[in-house]
Amino acid sequence: MIIDSHTHIGVLPPFYMTADMLLDSMARFGIDFSLVSNIECAENDHEGNPVPPEYRVPQNDVLRKTLSEAKKAPEKLGVLPWLRIENELPDAAFEELLRENREIIYGLKLHPFHSKTAPDDERLEPVYRLAAEYKLPIVSHTGGREEAMSPHLYNAAKRHPELDFVMVHMDLGTDNRVALDLLGALPNLYGDTTWVPISTTLEAIRRCGSKKMLFGTDNPIDGADTLLHNRTGERSLYQQYFHELRDLLSDEAYEDLMWRNAAELFHIRVGGMN
Repeated sequence: MIIDSHTHIGVLPPFYMTADMLLDSMARFGIDFSLVSNIECAENDHEGNPVPPEYRVPQNDVLRKTLSEAKKAPEKLGVLPWLRIENELPDAAFEELLRENREIIYGLKLHPFHSKTAPDDERLEPVYRLAAEYKLPIVSHTGGREEAMSPHLYNAAKRHPELDFVMVHMDLGTDNRVALDLLGALPNLYGDTTWVPISTTLEAIRRCGSKKMLFGTDNPIDGADTLLHNRTGERSLYQQYFHELRDLLSDEAYEDLMWRNAAELFHIRVGGMN
C-alpha cells in the first residue's frame, strides 16, 4: 500500500494538472490514495509577483472545485484545502464548506512561498483555531524564501502543541540539515519526502525513528510521468523510493513511511486498513 500525502490539481501556467492525470498516474505507479491541494490558490508566482488577474480565483471557489473532483473518487482522493494566507483567510463560507465536507477534507495546506507569509505570523492564529476545532493537521511547503523556511513552521508547531504540522520538502533547495535538526525537536512536527533525497529520509529515520516522515511527491507537477522522470527526462528520485529504499529499511519502517504514518496522522481509511 502507498499513500501519497502531497499531490496537486489545478491550472496555473506553466502548470496544468487534472484529477484524471493524477488518478492515471496513481494507477500506473501503484498509489492507493492521494491527498490533493489545488494550485489555483497560489497568490504569487515563483518570482514573488502577484499572479495575473485572470488566474486569481477566490479561495472558496477553488475549494468547491477541488471537492467536486475528490467526490468523484473519494476512495482515491482526499482534500487538503490550499489557504490564501496573504490576502484571504478562511471565512464563514469556508468553514461551512469544511463542516459539510469534513469526511473528505483531511488537513489544511499552507504555502508560505507563494503567499509570502510565514506560518508563525500572528495573522494565522484563526487558521490554527479552525484546525484545532476540526482536528486537522497543518501541511506546509518549506523552502525557497525566508517566510517559508522550516524554523517558522517549527515556531508555529511549538506554539500549538495541540496540532500536527508537516514540513513539506524539508526546506526545498537546501541540504535539509536545518529541517532534519527540527524534525526531532517537537513531537508534533513531521517531514515529507517531496523532492527529498533518500539519503535525507534515511537520516531522518536513523535519528528520529520511522514515525516522523511521510511519503509525498508533488505528483503530477512534472506531467503524467512525474513519478518516472523529470521534465528533462532524468530518472525521478521517486523510483528510488519505490524500488531501492525498500532494501535499505526494515519492512516495518518502509510501511510506516509509504503509508502507515499518513494513515495515522490524517485518519485515512484505505481498503479497511488504518
